[in-house]
Amino acid sequence: MNIDASVGTLFENLRDKLELQWLGSKLGESRVIQNPKAESTGTALVGHLNLIHSNQVQVLGITEIHYLDRLSENSRRDLIDQLFDGTTDLIVIGDQQSVPDDIKQRSEASSTPLFVSSQNTVQLVSYLQYYLTSLFAEKITLHGVFMEVFSLGLLIIGDPSVGKSELALELVARGHRLVADDAPVFARTSPDTLNGRCPDVLRDFLEVRGLGILNIRAMFGDSAIKQSRNLRLILKLVPMTEEQMHRIDRLHGARATQTILGVEIPEITLPVAPGRNLAVLAEAAARNHTLLLKGYDSAKLFMERQARFMGNS
Repeated sequence: MNIDASVGTLFENLRDKLELQWLGSKLGESRVIQNPKAESTGTALVGHLNLIHSNQVQVLGITEIHYLDRLSENSRRDLIDQLFDGTTDLIVIGDQQSVPDDIKQRSEASSTPLFVSSQNTVQLVSYLQYYLTSLFAEKITLHGVFMEVFSLGLLIIGDPSVGKSELALELVARGHRLVADDAPVFARTSPDTLNGRCPDVLRDFLEVRGLGILNIRAMFGDSAIKQSRNLRLILKLVPMTEEQMHRIDRLHGARATQTILGVEIPEITLPVAPGRNLAVLAEAAARNHTLLLKGYDSAKLFMERQARFMGNS
């Protein structure tokens, strides 16, 4: 997957959200911000002005500008020299601060992109960090249908023709939201978080055998589509006979975990058989998993109640 980490693309994507203006010429728009994890440079992606552990995107606001103004002429010149020593890919000045002349001149001379914004620097650092972290995150494409069910990111997987799309369609009809059909892309945005999105070419569409390609947004409205969601639960659809279903643990169900990009995701195997309402079962699985995340374990409480009952008898 190609990653466009150029300063020009960053500007186009975040210009409106961060109220960015490009100061001076755009000679540095093709400059690529490197992933620091791929290099042994000791640099960080984004942060307030820091020349000890240099940020590739240096953000300056009221505090930093006032600090520069208090420096002696020689000290200020040394700091500016360090700022433009080649490790800085982009400088952003926020808090509605005027750009110092020496920074403006050195930016032009070195073709280092220089943005200004009226927004506060805390917000600028937060958005820029999120944008670049997501851009450089490890990614994987999985086969399945990714849904938001009761605000929970739910990936429906299973063999071809097992009924994944039909289940997704019924869930959408019941008020839940589609994120991606067939090939959702998941990015590891933190050590324990996988964020799932839909490839642009597949957005809004769901393939249902017998009906063909359906535009879910056109059929059900904008509220039926979710742009992204963190993956919290995998629902695996497996055709089973009555005998196979009897072998499933009746207290805990068929639970396991699947490791994706180093993140462990709970997985529930849901038997597919005539007469079973998969949409209701999927909703129940999502609700029950939400309770588990809050510390409420139905099976554990049931066993404790049984133990107390037997102890009192």
